[in-house]
Amino acid sequence: MTQSSPNFDKDRFFNPRTSYRGEFTPENLAFNANLQEFANKVTVICALETNGKISPSDAYYQIKELWKKLQESKRNLLDHA
Repeated sequence: MTQSSPNFDKDRFFNPRTSYRGEFTPENLAFNANLQEFANKVTVICALETNGKISPSDAYYQIKELWKKLQESKRNLLDHA
């Protein structure tokens, strides 16, 4: 059995990835990865705000920026009709 590095284990813990089970296209797969990353980052931002590490308005603006990036990803990957 091989040992994995502590950084790899920490990254997998904080940024879990789930297998994609929808209709496979490269665009759907890429958008799903972006959506999972968005969800993970929102979770971290919410935890920071809940514990008083960042202000509610800072959390709001960070999430708003992440949302804009996710919308752009959707336009680029899924809205090509």
